[in-house]
Amino acid sequence: MRTAMGVWRWRRNPLRRPTDLFEAWVAFAALVCVLVVAPAVGWVAGLRVDGTLQQAAQEQRQERHLVPAVVVRPAPESAADVTADQSAQRTAPHRTQIVASWTAPDGSSHEGTVPAAEEPPRAGDRFRIWTDAHGRLVGQPLDPSSAAFHAGMAGLAAAIGVAALGETVRRLVVRRLVHRRYIRLDRAWAAAGPDWGRAGAGS
Repeated sequence: MRTAMGVWRWRRNPLRRPTDLFEAWVAFAALVCVLVVAPAVGWVAGLRVDGTLQQAAQEQRQERHLVPAVVVRPAPESAADVTADQSAQRTAPHRTQIVASWTAPDGSSHEGTVPAAEEPPRAGDRFRIWTDAHGRLVGQPLDPSSAAFHAGMAGLAAAIGVAALGETVRRLVVRRLVHRRYIRLDRAWAAAGPDWGRAGAGS
C-alpha cells in the first residue's frame, strides 16, 4: 500500500520537491519488482528446481527396485532399546525391527534388519522393500508429484524473497530521503529562526 501511495507523488503540485519525484520513481520500481520481477524470478526458479528434481526422481526410479522380502525372525533388542524412556516410547510411534531376507535384482541373496511392514510381524510373512541393483537398502524413490510440490514451494520462496528485497530497498531509500529532508528543514529553520517574528524581517 505504501509503495502504491508513493507513486502518487508524481502528481503535479507546486509544493512538490525533487526528492518527492525521486521517491515516486523508487516506489514505481518497487511496484514493478513486486508485480513483475518477483513472479518472473519465482517462475524461473520453480522451473529449474522442478527440472532438477524430476531428473533426480527419474534416476531414482531407474536405480531403485521394489523387491519381495521374507520375515526371518524378530531383531534382537539392544541395551539402548531396553532402557529407553517409556514416556518417549508412548508418545512416539515405534516400528518393530525384524531380520528379513531378500533377493536383489542381480540375483544375490541378502539378510538384514529392517522395520516390520505389519504389526505384529510373523516369521514367513512376505512384504516388499526398496533396494538398489545390488540389494542394498535404499529409500523410496522421489514421487513426481512431490518433486513438483517442492519445486513450487521453492519458486514461491524465491518470489517472496525478491518482493521482500524490493520493498526493503524502497523503505531504506525513503528513510534516507526523509532524513535528508529533516536535515534541510533544520538548516532552513536555523537560518530563518533569528529573524522570525521581527518586523521587516527578510525585506
